[in-house]
Amino acid sequence: MKWLLALAGAFVGGMFGNGGEELLGIGFGVIAGLGFAQLLALRQRVNNLEEDLERLRSRASAVQPPPAAAAAASPSGWRAPEPQPEPEPEPEPRPEPEALRESAPPPASDAEFEQTPAVATASSGWSEPAPAGPPREFLLVRLVREYFTGGNTLVRSGVIVLFFGIAFLLRYVAERTTLPMEFRLAGVALAAIVMLVLGWRLRTKRPDYALAVQGGAVAILYLTVFAAMRLYSLLPPVAAFALLVFITAFAVALAVLQNSMAFALFAAAGGFAAPLLVSTGAGDHVALFTYYGILNAGLVGIAWFRAWRPLTLLGFVATFLVGTLWGVLKYDSSKFATTEPFLVLFFLFYVLIAVLFALRQPPNLKGYVDGTIVFGVPVTAFALQSGLLHDDRMALALSALCVGGLYVGLAAWLWQRHRDTLRLLIESFLALGIVFLTLAVPLALDGHWSAATWALEGAALLWVGCRQDRRLPRAAGALLQLGAGLLFAARGVNIDADAWPVLNSNLLGGVMIAAAAVFSTLTLKRTDANLRFYETPAAAVLFVWGVVWWLVAGLAEIGRFIDASYVTAASLAFLAGSAALASLLTRRLDLQMSRWPALALLPAAYLALLWWSSEHAHPFESFGWIAWPAAFAVLYYVICQHADKSDLEGPEGALAAAAHTLTLWLAVIVLASELVYVVEQWVAEGSAWRSVAWMLVPWLALIGMPAITARIAWPFGKHATTYRVFAASGFAAYLVLWLLANAGFGRGDAAPLPYVPLLNPLDIASGFVVFALVSHWQTLQASGNAAILGWNPRVVYGGIAALAFVWLNGALLRAIHHIAGVPFELDDLLRSTLVQVSLSIFWAVLALATMLLATRRAQRIVWLVGAALLAVVVAKLFLVDLSRVGSIERIVSFVVVGVLMLVIGYFSPLPPPKDDDKDAAPTTPGTPT
Repeated sequence: MKWLLALAGAFVGGMFGNGGEELLGIGFGVIAGLGFAQLLALRQRVNNLEEDLERLRSRASAVQPPPAAAAAASPSGWRAPEPQPEPEPEPEPRPEPEALRESAPPPASDAEFEQTPAVATASSGWSEPAPAGPPREFLLVRLVREYFTGGNTLVRSGVIVLFFGIAFLLRYVAERTTLPMEFRLAGVALAAIVMLVLGWRLRTKRPDYALAVQGGAVAILYLTVFAAMRLYSLLPPVAAFALLVFITAFAVALAVLQNSMAFALFAAAGGFAAPLLVSTGAGDHVALFTYYGILNAGLVGIAWFRAWRPLTLLGFVATFLVGTLWGVLKYDSSKFATTEPFLVLFFLFYVLIAVLFALRQPPNLKGYVDGTIVFGVPVTAFALQSGLLHDDRMALALSALCVGGLYVGLAAWLWQRHRDTLRLLIESFLALGIVFLTLAVPLALDGHWSAATWALEGAALLWVGCRQDRRLPRAAGALLQLGAGLLFAARGVNIDADAWPVLNSNLLGGVMIAAAAVFSTLTLKRTDANLRFYETPAAAVLFVWGVVWWLVAGLAEIGRFIDASYVTAASLAFLAGSAALASLLTRRLDLQMSRWPALALLPAAYLALLWWSSEHAHPFESFGWIAWPAAFAVLYYVICQHADKSDLEGPEGALAAAAHTLTLWLAVIVLASELVYVVEQWVAEGSAWRSVAWMLVPWLALIGMPAITARIAWPFGKHATTYRVFAASGFAAYLVLWLLANAGFGRGDAAPLPYVPLLNPLDIASGFVVFALVSHWQTLQASGNAAILGWNPRVVYGGIAALAFVWLNGALLRAIHHIAGVPFELDDLLRSTLVQVSLSIFWAVLALATMLLATRRAQRIVWLVGAALLAVVVAKLFLVDLSRVGSIERIVSFVVVGVLMLVIGYFSPLPPPKDDDKDAAPTTPGTPT
């Protein structure tokens, strides 16, 4: 219904506009239609309250029938036993509309109540409330029915028609008659005064009728005075101003004396519509805004006595809508001096109205805040101010500073005098003050201010929605913040050449969007019990939105203002600082979801290391020697605060184990990379020293882990199992891969030192790796971990022996390469006679050593492994050596291998089965039986 009335108002308003004022006419028509629809809805709510009150009165006056009357009422004459009276159920309370909670309607007189018919019994005058009627109608159907069947519909419609008719009459008379305009206007004013007197005389007998007539009369007086001054120049501005002030004061007095919000709405709607109805398109904005200033002063006067929210909303929408339309159509910079004072005046009017509205609430709603006025006024006024000062950022920043100071000052003043009753308004003003004071900084520099304003206002709107438990402001606040981010991104990066680092709108705007999102997350989490199920994920969405904007703003700022060679270090330091800030939020504000951005520093550091390896020669280059220690300090601080549970106790323990393990691995990688860079500065490319450098740091970490966990309480001692089992096993796996890649296929160049078989850096390092693997396996067994104790030691030691076999074969091939000059290529090595003979003899020696050791320890399985290796040697003699080597080499191969087999057969017979079964798995690994 209200939109139909708004459409009708737009049509009528467009008919009255001419000369470029059609948009103003349409705008006021929409306002008038919506105001009229609001009046209808308000009246219907009053009728509903009257019905409930009448029902309660009927219950209070009802008299319980005597038992005899109940018997007489029976159609059959049978007298039932006297029943005990049952208490009647309380009538179901009608839910109070939100608009009535916000502004209590004026109390109605007894004459306004519609009498409810009573139901009489057969033999007594006892009455009870009428039974409940049919189900409630839909709002639209009810509004249409009430509009056409209401008791005062004809009067209200007649006043509106009369008002428009007088406007038509004035224009018609002005165009087609010669009667002096003074007499015409005087006649109209006299008629309005007659209507006003008539309405006042009927105020007690027909209050609805009287109020409607008075409202129309006041609107006509507004129209008459404005026409006399604006159109016909019959009144000087001073006299017209005085008359308008008098009419406004008079209307305020009438509305307050009769406690009638309907009359106030009629008077205000007529007053605001008057300029549009008599407009000729000349556009004297000073007269227009002076007139609107008088009207708004009247609204302030009404707000001093009554908390009538619809009236305030009407004035606010009308004033700022007309101001916006005029600014779009007519404003230019030459009119600033005559426009700015009115904008400031209107802004101050409605800030005062917001305070008065909170003060004039009933005792049970004292301090209730009109969120539309409290937050809508600064947003709208500052948007208009930005239109006036779009080419002067510093002036706009000063405006934001003044507005912020005003709100902070109001909050402090109200705190001193009304802290108990106006706490919500005080908090709202304080939030707005902080918003505008913060906004003044980027405005003083350059753009993106509008997006930042949206984000901060969205956060404030969401906060009020949580405080008042209203879903619409919460949803609007969240969507406003998302829209602000999209607007910010759409504007792109536009940094002036002389822009300051950090203190520019791109960084500060992004930070404000992030801060608004995090503030909203805190607000939602603290009111989580009152949120609907579909609102709960909004907190996580807003938090992620804020984190993304924080990172985007910070990293973009680094990319713009930091030299390219230092971007990596600066980015890592920024990520570390962000993680520390997220940890602080978790601890100080109990925002648990912020622990995840703090812990996300770990994967971010791995990505930074990959980026570093592509951009720099070593990790400590370009201030990396500062960035990496700082990052590791923050990492361990974050782990200590948010992932420091006991080893492997549930998901939290698994998280702690992963965090500690991955952090140590990262530290070892960084140190190893730095050591490799240092070594490369002293040795030639391709030297074995570089390979050894890649092995040394992980080897030290693996071999020293038992001592470190025993001597350093945190983090190593507290998480000994994590470091000894998981972290150290990662180093062991890396060393296995290193040995296969380097000891098996590395040339072993030891420059600047000469090559010595088995005493060169690569072979010594390989031997250290085998030793470290054996030591690590013994440490794992000593840890007592159930999963590790289930492993078969034979398999583990067999794997380590296989690695040692690869290493020793590689050492043999390297020795042949360096001493005999055989090229260290696979094809050349396989075709070499010396290599084939050496491998056969070497494998036979290894088989001999293995079988001798097995015999001494009575380990049947080990002896069988040596025998298998010897069988491979014999097969190689007949399949490879016999066909591909000359006579001398063939003789040497067969003779040496044969002798070795004889030695093995003599000194190392097969151990008996019972000894093998008994000693196959010794209690303590590595101890002879």
